[in-house]
Amino acid sequence: MGILSGNPENEPMHYGEVFATWSFLAAANGMVAGNQKHLNHAGDEDLQKLLEEAIQAGKQEIAQIETLLKDNGIGLPPSLPEPPKANLDEIPDGARFQDMEIAATLGTQNAAGLVACSQIIGESIREDIAMMFGQFHTQKAILGAKVLKLTKDKGWLIPPPLLKNKTEE
Repeated sequence: MGILSGNPENEPMHYGEVFATWSFLAAANGMVAGNQKHLNHAGDEDLQKLLEEAIQAGKQEIAQIETLLKDNGIGLPPSLPEPPKANLDEIPDGARFQDMEIAATLGTQNAAGLVACSQIIGESIREDIAMMFGQFHTQKAILGAKVLKLTKDKGWLIPPPLLKNKTEE
């Protein structure tokens, strides 16, 4: 039997795994709170559904990572309180995030989460941690595709300069 080849849950986490999971948890706490605030500003029903999906996925990630860290005797980062619900009609126009902005932020944050998951998968030596972040990565890839489709369907996507094929000219 090789080194660290028993039950992964009985193996110690290395410092990189500790830092990466703790940092991911801190960011996830912020993302859930931010998405909850964006939900207060979102007027589009399809966008609201995606925000709710992102919030639920984030809460599930938080619960799994908190369990992992607690089981390994690692303190948790502070979490943010759930923001109060707001009435969309009471938010002044100039102070309100527009749906297009919210969708762009959701897509950008999701993409950053994909990169973070990939990095944690790559540096993990515990299979259970790598598999957990593989699961998160898959969920984020699916959400990212939904956000992309929504932004295209609603006309909210602002593409970068597009390269034209020289043979077309």
